[in-house]
Amino acid sequence: MKPAASTRAHLHHSPFLQGLLPFNSSQLPRDIIAGLTLAALGIPEVMGYTKISGTPTVTGLYTILLPLVAFAVLGASRQLVVAADSATAAILAGTLTTVAALGSKEYIGLTSTVALTVAVMLVIARIFRLGFLADFLSRSALIGFLTGVGVQVAAGELAGLLGLAKQGHGPVMQLVSVAQRVAEANYPTTLLSLAVLAVIIGCKRLVPHAPGALIAVIGSIVASGVFKFAAHGIAVTGEVPGGLPSLFVPPLHMSEINQVLATAASCFIVIIAQSAATARAYATRNNERGDDNADIIGLAAANAVAAFTGTFVVNGSPTKTEIIDDAGGRTQVAHLTTAVIVLLVLLFLTRPLSLMPAAVLSAIVFLIGVKLIDVKGMAELFRMQKDEFVVALLAAGVVVFADVMHGILAAVVLSLIAHARHSYRLRTRVLTRGPTGHWIPHHVEPNLLAAPGIVIYRFEADLFYANTGRFTEEVLKLVNEASVPLRWVVIDATEISNIDYTAGKTLLQLGAELDQRGLGIAVVAVPAGVRHELERYRALRVSGAHREIFETVDAAIDALRDLSPPAWAAAPDADQPR
Repeated sequence: MKPAASTRAHLHHSPFLQGLLPFNSSQLPRDIIAGLTLAALGIPEVMGYTKISGTPTVTGLYTILLPLVAFAVLGASRQLVVAADSATAAILAGTLTTVAALGSKEYIGLTSTVALTVAVMLVIARIFRLGFLADFLSRSALIGFLTGVGVQVAAGELAGLLGLAKQGHGPVMQLVSVAQRVAEANYPTTLLSLAVLAVIIGCKRLVPHAPGALIAVIGSIVASGVFKFAAHGIAVTGEVPGGLPSLFVPPLHMSEINQVLATAASCFIVIIAQSAATARAYATRNNERGDDNADIIGLAAANAVAAFTGTFVVNGSPTKTEIIDDAGGRTQVAHLTTAVIVLLVLLFLTRPLSLMPAAVLSAIVFLIGVKLIDVKGMAELFRMQKDEFVVALLAAGVVVFADVMHGILAAVVLSLIAHARHSYRLRTRVLTRGPTGHWIPHHVEPNLLAAPGIVIYRFEADLFYANTGRFTEEVLKLVNEASVPLRWVVIDATEISNIDYTAGKTLLQLGAELDQRGLGIAVVAVPAGVRHELERYRALRVSGAHREIFETVDAAIDALRDLSPPAWAAAPDADQPR
């Protein structure tokens, strides 16, 4: 945990420049070094993402120029890096190819249209304060989704590593295609790919802070120029346009609108979930207070700028944010430093980039894909929470065997199912008093009494339409299977904070049923909000019945121990609200 002094960042209340102000001159050198480090590691990475997204190499550089500046000015997070991302790049390539050929002018235009659509969705999300939507993609589903994306990305680059044309739809067919054509591999390209992989992996293991990808890129460019790689059958990147990006109005044709909206919605979900999770993690690490809704404005501005400068969707990047944090960057000054370096590259260094072998980008992207395959996370889920491991495995499987868009939809749906399943398969208990006077919880079984004639049933979740059946079934089980006379059923509702309409009606019906059997019903320690709901539904206020809400279980037992419920017959309309 960083010292509390870092909370000075929150003395600045302007909606702009929250990631930059207040300015700390002593932090400036570290922010600049962090920005240089991000440029060194991030430039090859975002160029690699263009192989995933199917767009020109220069569009990767565009994602860490003006979008980076837009988020620095309008976002709230002081560390979140917003740029090209493998997950959203894979969504573009996996969905837009149904309406335009990968890499075509129409396809590139559509990627910008999707970025603009995402920006509009983010603005709507901010207006309605929908930052909480990030919570609806569970960590386990996100692990599975990104693992599936990693498999898809890595499998898609195997052909490029061997100098083969990419064939086959989906990771499985691409692997089969490479296996069938491995004898046709271009040996110089294969050797170059192995050398690049060795440099990057070797730097990571032996000199962790060395920019292995940048060393590989510079080395391969120099070697390409000296030894004329293109003349020896090694494919190179080719011309990379220099200068600032041109202003661009994204096109949209009505025949493509459904696909654009579906693709943008998938990207929107990933951006909301991944950006918020990353920003929160680093705000907590540095003892700062995050603001999801303010970050949404920064993300919207970054995607709008991306759209109008002819590039594709940008997202909060966990890997690039970690680069900044590890290098000592603590404000968006680091990000602006990176943008300046990218500007210099675009103005003066695009010609050398044209000599870069295509296999270098394939190697970089292949390692990105491998890194996304979260073996450690999947193993931890299997060890600690097997049901959530199944969720992660299913999400990964949908990405691998179907496509990325259905994968993100599956991740969201599986997250909601897991939540509903947890709420449905909740813990319920019957309480009895132990020898020391403390209350002891037991599995729900009849004849476990808290006092003569009194049974206490604890329900440890909100009461809603999906679990009211279990609530009623277990209460009636305690009543029907009791071998000793019962007088009172006490509901310990300490853990209930909400009761929906279906549950309210169920309580009315259950109350009427117990009334007819001559049993009393009472509730313990209900929060104020639920007390209001119970009274609104009249679940505890049936005419003629003695029903109370007690603050504690002990208070309920003391009040009801020697009290018998009055004899009454349920009124004909007792189960109707009045």
